[in-house]
Amino acid sequence: MKIVLIVVGIMAVLFIVFQIYISMATGKTETQLYKVIQVEKDFEIRYYPSTTMAVITSSAKTYKELGSSGFNKLAGYIFGGNNEKKQIAMTSPVHMDISDSLSSMSFVMPANFNKDNLPQPDNAAVAITTAPDEYVAAITFGGFATEEAIKKQIVLLENALKEKHLSYYGHFRLLGYNPPFQFFGRKNEVIVSLNWNLK
Repeated sequence: MKIVLIVVGIMAVLFIVFQIYISMATGKTETQLYKVIQVEKDFEIRYYPSTTMAVITSSAKTYKELGSSGFNKLAGYIFGGNNEKKQIAMTSPVHMDISDSLSSMSFVMPANFNKDNLPQPDNAAVAITTAPDEYVAAITFGGFATEEAIKKQIVLLENALKEKHLSYYGHFRLLGYNPPFQFFGRKNEVIVSLNWNLK
């Protein structure tokens, strides 16, 4: 019994150390640049400059389905699944856009890359695109991004925007900042495009 307790104790310590390491490593990951335009009580308005992304499209109707089907394809590309067998650093956040017709998952490419100097994906399902600059409203939440949690944040953001009489368009999108095996210090956001530049 004592041996079992010792083993369990060691496992718990190793798990905590691993989680601390993951949290620290995540903090060093290059993050997509943006400028905060305005801070509101429940959300903030940001400006995202144009950026290069690796994108897959899918018929998935849920974030879980899209995540499981899309992540491996995009990870395969940056881990050497390209015509140059080149490793490309993982960045954050991962973008996920769900709709009834066509959904997408996108990896933001490091700032030193663009469509001209990125290697071509081996997998034809992965496309290299340039996302236009945009203004968005963003709401931040912690924990794991379950379908229920995401829907709750969408409703909160939608109501907050209506209260402020802010015009938005397109789908509400999920931004995920952490690997799935990180349990502590998780960060997620829901964003939506704003007609801010038309104000």
